[in-house]
Amino acid sequence: MTGDPEPISADARHALEQELADLRKERGLVAASLRDKDSDEVGDRADEADELQRADQLQHLDRRIEQITVRLRQADLAGPARTDEVGVGSTVTVRFPDGSTDTLHVSELPDALDEQLVTADSPLGSALLGHRPGDTVRYHTPEGQTSAVVMSIG
Repeated sequence: MTGDPEPISADARHALEQELADLRKERGLVAASLRDKDSDEVGDRADEADELQRADQLQHLDRRIEQITVRLRQADLAGPARTDEVGVGSTVTVRFPDGSTDTLHVSELPDALDEQLVTADSPLGSALLGHRPGDTVRYHTPEGQTSAVVMSIG
């Protein structure tokens, strides 16, 4: 990652937008459960502790909502994924030493439903970043170092 706004795949965007919607819904429920500070309701220390816990939860939700909002805004600024070199959001076809090929999606976020996804911080994903068709990348696996050749991007 360069520090510049990075593109995001459609699947990652969808996942972030869904998480954002879920967080906003949860935030609404937590905020509604907080006592009106101007009420004359008398509570004990357990009530106060519960109130503090919900306030902390609200702060945590607000931070995550802000993180996702900023990431989506950055993705909008970055535009579509590049097709001249591998980056976040790229779809890349690679050939492995055994001659097999695979088309992979490079993403920031893991997705158990996408068997073709590699995250940008995984050994293969990070090795692919910045490379072009024809480049050989080397990366570590539990079995040791191996390589892959970037066949195409797009």
